[in-house]
Amino acid sequence: MELLIWIIVFSLVGGLLSVVVASSFLLLPEKHRTLAVPHLVSFAIGAMLGASFLGLIPHAIEHEYAIDAHAIGLTLLLGLLSFFALEKMVLWRHCHTHHGHEHIPELDRPDHHGGHHHNHKHKSAGPLILIGDTIHNFVDGILITAAFLTDVHLGVVTALAIAAHEIPQELGDFVILLHSGFSRKKALYYNILSSLGTLAGALIGYFALSGMQHFLPYVLLVAASSFIYVAVADLIPGLHEKVKPIESLQQISLIALGVVFIYIAHSTLH
Repeated sequence: MELLIWIIVFSLVGGLLSVVVASSFLLLPEKHRTLAVPHLVSFAIGAMLGASFLGLIPHAIEHEYAIDAHAIGLTLLLGLLSFFALEKMVLWRHCHTHHGHEHIPELDRPDHHGGHHHNHKHKSAGPLILIGDTIHNFVDGILITAAFLTDVHLGVVTALAIAAHEIPQELGDFVILLHSGFSRKKALYYNILSSLGTLAGALIGYFALSGMQHFLPYVLLVAASSFIYVAVADLIPGLHEKVKPIESLQQISLIALGVVFIYIAHSTLH
């Protein structure tokens, strides 16, 4: 029961808390939000890579039902290729890339499907974003549970990495909802509902995976491949748009800070 409480609390951290923090950024002037998002993305990259290489993959290797080295490599490879294929198959991604609409620099960043957010006046954009995020959050919940079932400390680190990634993404989603005709109150309400998908995924994952411990190393590796893919394929390319030495130094520093944050969190908890 204690483990279930940990899972519930940190699935809310990974989902609900990130929505609340992202919504607070809407109170800032647009100029400040535009400056903040790239920094948040850089930190999220470091946190996700740190969680993958310092937490998820080592725990998958050390698990009591550990799989051999070739299976580990194959699972990571198939995970990366699967996420690439999923990007190609997600139809609502095309709703984000229509041409001929007003461009908003703040939204010109990779989304978690690999596309780019652009402003458009289609009323369907808001609901489609919410559907995609709910599914994404549901999967995050399962990954958080898998990490907690392996090790409580790993679960905490995984939830923190997910929260770090979700904050800039949720901020972008808020702006899309507002430009799709949602009021601030309505956008917050529906984003909170969507974030509860993390809790639903965590609870379903708990009851589904508790009796299937031998599958946990594979789930951890899929989680790692998910983090690696999002960081390397979706987020890092956007950073290359800024090439000034000071901007590059800021990016590298914040990525390193994200890695150090995960390292300290993991080491402290142990």
